[in-house]
Amino acid sequence: MPIGFDDTVGEIMRAGPATIRVFLDFRMGCVGCPIAAFHSVDDACREHGSDRDAFLTALRSAADAITA
Repeated sequence: MPIGFDDTVGEIMRAGPATIRVFLDFRMGCVGCPIAAFHSVDDACREHGSDRDAFLTALRSAADAITA
């Protein structure tokens, strides 16, 4: 499952439930948030002050573990 900065938070969590742990590890309150359907990964990183490259790497690792 390829994940990019423009993908929405909600679609990522739906497609790969294991990615939810990444959001929690980065202390993002995106899980259960009604804005998750509209916020991109880039938006979420900006809102929560997270390092976008580190976060995207962690998301991709979690998603890759699902398909491995």
